[in-house]
Amino acid sequence: MELTVMYLGFILAAYSVVGNDTIQTLGTFLSSNERKKWWVLWIFAGSILAITLIYGYITHNGDVSYGRLVKYPLPQPFAWYYILPPIVLMLLTRTGIPVSTSFLILTFFNEKNLTDMVVKSMSGYLVAFGTAIVLYLIISKSVEKKFIENPITNKQRNIWTALQWLSTGFLWSQWLIQDFANIYVYLPRTLSVWELIGSLIIILALLAYIIASKGGAIQSIIRSKTNTVDIRAATLIDFTYGIVLFYFKELNNVPMSTTWVFIGILAGREIALNFVLRRNEARKDMFKSLGKDLFKVFIGLVVSIALVYGVKFIATSL
Repeated sequence: MELTVMYLGFILAAYSVVGNDTIQTLGTFLSSNERKKWWVLWIFAGSILAITLIYGYITHNGDVSYGRLVKYPLPQPFAWYYILPPIVLMLLTRTGIPVSTSFLILTFFNEKNLTDMVVKSMSGYLVAFGTAIVLYLIISKSVEKKFIENPITNKQRNIWTALQWLSTGFLWSQWLIQDFANIYVYLPRTLSVWELIGSLIIILALLAYIIASKGGAIQSIIRSKTNTVDIRAATLIDFTYGIVLFYFKELNNVPMSTTWVFIGILAGREIALNFVLRRNEARKDMFKSLGKDLFKVFIGLVVSIALVYGVKFIATSL
């Protein structure tokens, strides 16, 4: 029974995390490469995923979470209710709510680390938000305005395509290092070679499905922001996001919500672009949209905490 819960939990978590957080990382990449075959994008993203996973396995003695599960031991016993978090995450993902997988899944395994995760995630949002505002206030007139007013030429597209794929590869690897913990929390902290291979095949298959289906409901958050389908703008977003994640990866091994960083980057960018390029326009709709995004993130946090404590209370009372 425990093995069934363990492996079923892993599969559900893999699908939930790939369906939710992956699009927040690859969203701009998918939007600006819509004309390319889905399997080309999958081979690119899947190759980086495999390299990052195997590298972590080798350098951390079989621990593909890069040490982020040190404070999250496997539960004894591995009760049936541990499969509930990824199920709830799947339901929330379908509604377009950018819920944090770190809060929803990891806290279920060890609620004592919730405070550290929340503090680091809020710091991530503020750093991402501030970084994006400063960056885009500086480059809006000289760079983003040109992107909007001058469609990309075929010669420029070739250059920017290479740059975007490089920035996406960097961002994707940094995100994976953060979020592998949310998936592999269901498996032993030291994997065997066969567990590594089997889990990799499952994740790659789920990634193929998500990319082929164009990203799902979460993708709407990206599409609603200014000029994100432009490959040049998407490249800058990905690079900024990747730098922020790299900073927090090096800071410590406490898991964090990459969702909050993602929302912070988009919010800071949108505010800067509106204030520089649309000075005479009403900003009510913009702030309403950004407030809605932040509210969804907050709802995701509340749901995560309520689920953790509610389900565990009920389970222990039975």
